[in-house]
Amino acid sequence: MDATRIYIGPGEAPDLGEAVPGHLDVEEIAAISQVEELDRPGVLYLTRALTVGEKSGRALLQLPNHVVVIAGDAGGRTLAESVGRLFLAAEDFPPDGKALGRVLAAAGEHSRALLSAQASSEAAESASVTVAELNRVGIALMAERNQATLLTMILTQARRLTSSDAGSLYLVEGEDDDARLHFLRAQNDSLPELPDPNFTLPLDPTSIAGNVALSGQPLVLDDVYELPTDVPYSFNRAFDREHGYRAKSMLVVPMKDHRDEVVGVLQLINRKADPGARIRTEDDADAHVLPYGRAEVDTVLSLAGQAAVSIENQALIEDIEQLFDGFIKAASTAIDQRDPTTAGHSVRVTALTVAVAERMNELVEGPFADVHFTVDELKQLRYAGLLHDFGKVGVPEEVLVKARKLPPVLETRVEARFQLIRKTIEAEAAQAAFEALRREGGAAPGQLDEIERQRTEALAEVDRYLAAIREANIPRVLEEDAAGVLVDIARRTFLDPAGDEHPFLTEKELHFLSIRRGNLDPHERAQIESHVVHSYDFLTNIPWTPELCRIAEIVRGHHEKLNGKGYPDGATAESLPLETKIMTVCDIFDALTASDRPYKKAMPTEKALQILRWEAEEGALDPDIVDLFVESKVYERVLETNWREL
Repeated sequence: MDATRIYIGPGEAPDLGEAVPGHLDVEEIAAISQVEELDRPGVLYLTRALTVGEKSGRALLQLPNHVVVIAGDAGGRTLAESVGRLFLAAEDFPPDGKALGRVLAAAGEHSRALLSAQASSEAAESASVTVAELNRVGIALMAERNQATLLTMILTQARRLTSSDAGSLYLVEGEDDDARLHFLRAQNDSLPELPDPNFTLPLDPTSIAGNVALSGQPLVLDDVYELPTDVPYSFNRAFDREHGYRAKSMLVVPMKDHRDEVVGVLQLINRKADPGARIRTEDDADAHVLPYGRAEVDTVLSLAGQAAVSIENQALIEDIEQLFDGFIKAASTAIDQRDPTTAGHSVRVTALTVAVAERMNELVEGPFADVHFTVDELKQLRYAGLLHDFGKVGVPEEVLVKARKLPPVLETRVEARFQLIRKTIEAEAAQAAFEALRREGGAAPGQLDEIERQRTEALAEVDRYLAAIREANIPRVLEEDAAGVLVDIARRTFLDPAGDEHPFLTEKELHFLSIRRGNLDPHERAQIESHVVHSYDFLTNIPWTPELCRIAEIVRGHHEKLNGKGYPDGATAESLPLETKIMTVCDIFDALTASDRPYKKAMPTEKALQILRWEAEEGALDPDIVDLFVESKVYERVLETNWREL
């Protein structure tokens, strides 16, 4: 136990005789200001000799609160009472040495109690500040979504809370025999230019970090150069030698998740008394490095627990995002694969749309100088691109993959019917020849030749009709003459083997073959266009996070035109989001330049770009977006890359 120091005036030591307790240490001073800043109990025996001077009252006020004042005479009492520092006066107890010794001893105990209370108060205040800091740091860690930033934040805060000069962070990766320590972060105030590491170490007890990861228990080392000989781990001094550093005190703690499994290790090096000190040499370490105490261990263990949960949450979020990302890609691919001729369309449109948005982020002048898409907004745009045609699941297969004007079933019927017509003509000719031959005297001269001529002409006519039908079935502009021919064909009839009369073309078949442009009739086109609403309805039923809540809105308008001539709502420029306007340009470009389809050839790039310009001039597309699309040439990478690699 530290002795109580008794301060007295020069030559005024009271005669305590044999009554002085052994734990009292008497020291003469010439002025009150000579009382030292004590970290042990202290008593001032105040007499008139120490009250002389104008500054004695101020000096008395400035004494540490735990220093107890005993007035040895009337002058001392007057001064002590005037500033409220009087504990007891000598005149209040018997003037014998034995009584004075007991009084000084009691005053010392009171000083000791005050000092202890002060230390407890400071510790409580420090603990309160630490808890508040840990809460603040914990909130910040839980809010961070980027793993690289999260790991840096964990190490930085651990060093700050413990005044550590340096530190390292490791994550445990793999399982069982394949488990390793991934060394991902290193910070060092004395060597600020060091890059972050990125390599793995064996997970075994021979390294300090490995030992902590395996044991799950913290290690507190006062000097890593002087480790006990019976420990399984050692400290590698190679870094210190190479970079001119002196690692001394070290605190290494495991980061445990909610299952009490170690997910990483925090290693703190060289706790410093002076935060600005640099530890490069042995002398630097001796002068500035402090050992880690219980308070630092508790603080870092608490932080490590929060860090482990944050890392675990981050990993779970990444897993969920990867799962969701995979689902969206699979859904997009499934939609495209319903029509093999459009495979990769959604992926290409997405790549083009995101590339244009990223290009806008780079611009510092022009119409998009103030546009900036955040990481979350780019992710939202990417998902919107991949899902923009998802509503095609609600479009009938025969309409979605329709390549000609006639639906496949009707096309098959027409081909079969004309085969039947041919067979009927041949059968009728054969029957006529048979009847001529079986007459008495046989066939008249030239009769068989006439039958053959009529058969040949009839078959040739049927073949011409079928050729005209096949030509009209191709999705392109139907000329008036061709339309008239189809009407004539539909008026022709034939008798089937049962004697029933049938038209060469039914009314329904004539309807489809008479489509003036493209391959869809109005009803089918409406079914195709309905995919936008189907997409919107599907996407609005997904409980998106706030960062992705506009996906359905972006998707709904990707077939709209700025002049109100698009679908499904006939929306105009003012009501369409910028993201939608970008996607519309990219969607049209890909539809024009995609590989050959049964109903059209792939269009050359320059012609497709010219069509975009024409559309912009007519007010259908945003001219600024079209100009950026053309000038930036973002389409080149998409055209040159297999869509599976985008």
